[in-house]
Amino acid sequence: MSAQGDPCGEDADGASDAGDRLLAVRAAEGDEEAFEVLVHRHGAAVLQLAERLMGTRTEAEDAVRDAFVSAWRRLPEFRGEAGFGVWLHRIVTNRCLNLLRARRPVADPDAVPEPAPPEHRSPPVRAAESNAAAHDLDLAMRCLSAEQRVCWVLREIEGMPYESIAQTVRISPEAVRARVFRARCVLTEAMAAWR
Repeated sequence: MSAQGDPCGEDADGASDAGDRLLAVRAAEGDEEAFEVLVHRHGAAVLQLAERLMGTRTEAEDAVRDAFVSAWRRLPEFRGEAGFGVWLHRIVTNRCLNLLRARRPVADPDAVPEPAPPEHRSPPVRAAESNAAAHDLDLAMRCLSAEQRVCWVLREIEGMPYESIAQTVRISPEAVRARVFRARCVLTEAMAAWR
């Protein structure tokens, strides 16, 4: 998230949004330098989003690279109703969602190991437990459906409102709420021993 709290890195006054619109128009006309500025402005934010969705840096980089190629090709379709950052977030999210759907399930939800409850120990042991908890969370995240994972990450980590998530993944806000709720249930159950 940006310092202003907007997941797309836009200023509260919309100044960046207006600048992005102008750059997008120039890029749609073939100005590669304008598109390069947009990539630099939004690249870090969408890479962070993709890494949270995909789970690995390598897959996230691939997804973002594909999304930027798609954005370049689709620039003539950009109308500016939403900011460029929002439009780009939507492209990255949908690319990640497609990649997640194409994955074969890595773990069975019933096969998530039950970690031992943490004990009060020395700092190295606590560090190891923290790593184990992060590993267990990663396994639990892999048990979520692609749709649940995307909705949960956008809501819980990116802090997006339900309505924005619904627009991004093109489902109703109620469906987003249901997917986030189911994801929370799976993750809560899987991480119960770590609370």
